[in-house]
Amino acid sequence: MNEQRWLSQNYFVFFITWGVFLPYWTGWLVQAKGMDVTEASLIMGFGLVARGASTLFGFPILYKYWSSHRVILFLTLMSLAATVLYIPSSSFSILLFVTIVFNAVYPALLPAIESAAGVLVQQGNVHYGKSRLYGSVGFVVSVFIISLITGLWGEQAILWSMVVGLSFVLIMSSLPTPAVLMENPEMKNPKETRSARGLWKVKSFPIVLLVVVLLQGAHASYYNYGYIYLQDLNVSTYYIGIILNVAVIFEIFYFAKADHWCKNLRTSSLLLIAAAGSTLRWLLAFVIPNVWVFILSQSLHAVSFGVAHFAFIRYVTDHLPKQQIPNAQGIYSALALSWSTAVLTVAGGFLYDISPGLSFLGMCAFTVPALLIIFVTRKRFSY
Repeated sequence: MNEQRWLSQNYFVFFITWGVFLPYWTGWLVQAKGMDVTEASLIMGFGLVARGASTLFGFPILYKYWSSHRVILFLTLMSLAATVLYIPSSSFSILLFVTIVFNAVYPALLPAIESAAGVLVQQGNVHYGKSRLYGSVGFVVSVFIISLITGLWGEQAILWSMVVGLSFVLIMSSLPTPAVLMENPEMKNPKETRSARGLWKVKSFPIVLLVVVLLQGAHASYYNYGYIYLQDLNVSTYYIGIILNVAVIFEIFYFAKADHWCKNLRTSSLLLIAAAGSTLRWLLAFVIPNVWVFILSQSLHAVSFGVAHFAFIRYVTDHLPKQQIPNAQGIYSALALSWSTAVLTVAGGFLYDISPGLSFLGMCAFTVPALLIIFVTRKRFSY
């Protein structure tokens, strides 16, 4: 079978659902379920904690006993079941419980697909960027579709869109899968070969992980306050959605060429580019509070997020054995994409109350140390 096509299709279908969840879920809790903003934020906050704990601890355990295909199928079924639980739920306590359950299984699908991608890339049959760009395309398509259907049928359509999207993910999970992803883990010495403790024996892994935690966490102010920042710049709601999608479009362009452009670059070189681009991006938002400058800075999302993410995937496939890829992806998802963002969201919110631009400048307190760490360690640890 065509492994490149399989991975591209799975990225596309999953990110269709991610485009429903990431931008709209909090608003859906407020508009469709009657929660106030504080209640919805609290619910999503606990969900973020559950997401981090699940991907850090539960997700790698599944890979000790199941194949990649079986893990993806299981997580999809559980996600669909948890989504259905939202339908009759209305009280704060029940919605909190369902959201914790939902976040314990659904977001883990992302590192599961990324782990499958790592294995396929390591086998030498797949170009990561060419498939990952379809995820970004799926996200853009999803945001566009949801904006249309909510205008026609209201916020209730958000939940049903997730049900339909996950149903398609389930169908994709049931189709023929690359043979390497159907293989069950070898259980001769599971503690030695699959334990996450083995990651820390790779001397450069903690350094690379720390750098991507700093760089990905630094997107917290943008993810959480970019919308209201544009409102403060007197941008109409219609154009805000278009402006925010500019970042994803540049991300798509980058992933389309990433395998070619980055072919001869080391992980440390990619991380240097990401850290420098990220620092410039947040400085621009602070120094020049102008909508056109903000739009220009959106092009740097391909660097601040795209290059950093690609660098970690490259590192995992080049430096780690196949058995450790799920562990690395679980830790990356929990620390870099969940908990660091949650912590820095609080810091960014405090700074935003003082001055909107300060919330972006504050993110440089994490990107600049990332730059220094790379400069100090890249030669010594050869990554």
